[in-house]
Amino acid sequence: MTTPPTHQPHQRIVTVRAFTQRFSSTRLGARLARHLALHQLESWGIPHSSSTSSSVAVLVAELAANAVTHGRVAGRDFELRLTWTPETLRIEVSDTRGELRVPGPGEASLPAPDSETGRGLVLVEALADRWAVIDRVPVGKTVRVELDLPA
Repeated sequence: MTTPPTHQPHQRIVTVRAFTQRFSSTRLGARLARHLALHQLESWGIPHSSSTSSSVAVLVAELAANAVTHGRVAGRDFELRLTWTPETLRIEVSDTRGELRVPGPGEASLPAPDSETGRGLVLVEALADRWAVIDRVPVGKTVRVELDLPA
């Protein structure tokens, strides 16, 4: 005789939604990544005019720009991955250049006032609840950013 499965009331069902897309390592690819990220958020019920959407727009724009500027390897794309749970939105941008060291959390510093570059990771530090730079297998790196979502 087969025993029916028991119901476990302490277990919570969590919906996880994901979006992954590769883009050409060009300025156009970076713009398209930002545009599609915002479109995806809208389809998940995060309105375009929300503070979460605005933060994601800046974060994806900065990370994608870094991927095409500093992480570009000729003939290779960069990848954007968004993962949504009711509590957290994770943004991951991966490129195939792994030999360049990227400052991690707490290491980003403001450039000289007259510098035209170098503020991207400072923005990431300011907007993200958590972030990290991790190795990408087999080659490259991923910058992972997490935002805590309002209840």
